[in-house]
Amino acid sequence: MSGIVGHTFAAVLGLKAAAERKLPLVAIAQRHFASYTAGAYLGCDIQVMPEAICVDTGREVGFGTVPLEKSPLTGGAVRQFRLATPDGPLTAHQVHERFYGRSHLVFGWTKHDAELRVPWDHLADYFAAAIDDAFALFPGERPLAYALGWIVHVVSDSLIKSIQPGLDLTLIDGKYTPRNRPVQDLVTFHEYGVKEFRLRWPSIFADLADTPVEPFQLHYMRATAPRGELTKLFPDGWRPETEATLRAVLAENRRYVRQHALDVLASMELHDTPHGPECTDAQRETSGLSYAEMLDATKRAGFRQVLAQMGEQIAEMFAVVAHRAPQLAALK
Repeated sequence: MSGIVGHTFAAVLGLKAAAERKLPLVAIAQRHFASYTAGAYLGCDIQVMPEAICVDTGREVGFGTVPLEKSPLTGGAVRQFRLATPDGPLTAHQVHERFYGRSHLVFGWTKHDAELRVPWDHLADYFAAAIDDAFALFPGERPLAYALGWIVHVVSDSLIKSIQPGLDLTLIDGKYTPRNRPVQDLVTFHEYGVKEFRLRWPSIFADLADTPVEPFQLHYMRATAPRGELTKLFPDGWRPETEATLRAVLAENRRYVRQHALDVLASMELHDTPHGPECTDAQRETSGLSYAEMLDATKRAGFRQVLAQMGEQIAEMFAVVAHRAPQLAALK
């Protein structure tokens, strides 16, 4: 439950659980669903960029920070992708090192910035201060919807990656492993997304990619001049000198997410066989399972129930943040 499929579905589950609690903030996420889902993915994962360039074709390939030894297009050589920024050309890994912790808050920091980590029991305070600043400094509903998506990502990532306890899930070889991820994504995409929620994944991903960069993101990542309530509660770690580079990164995220989404959609494809639907050879090779075996594994593990628990924990964070940010609670 990571990446564009996992985080988008976490946003759907969080919204469903919040609606069942009748939280007023639901209307904002529904009215600006594309911004909400963009925040749930691009609001945190700043490494949405190519990993390499295929030498034979000149095409961008791969996904940031996932190493590539050869081109998935030709099997030939690749060279490292570097993004042009005001600080010079940066690889996806270098972007990750500079900015990943700033969006994920509770984990992902380099050793140099480890003291800036926000403990889980202070996370709602951070979110609430950022929400207060969105009302005061970034007017309009769209930044608020984006912020709610960002909250989804931090909570769901922390749970599925065991940064925060709360989810009991054992699939093939644990909770969050290379073999488990294709199982989680494929079953989520088809069984829950398409069949249960009737999600139109290509349209959701296209709309997500169309959302503009939100200046509010630079604020909550502390990559601008310090101001607002967030500065009062969290005065350390502001790096305004990184603003121009982060703007270049966020623009690249929007550009490349279109191709990345198409790649993901292709990897989610199933084809008919005499024994039922089957996933791609690559997904079978990674997981070691057929699609039927994936379905069995998720049923045995109670995967759908675990996802429901994740949705509830997202909604709980929404409720706690709204209690601290009265303007959010008063939305209609």
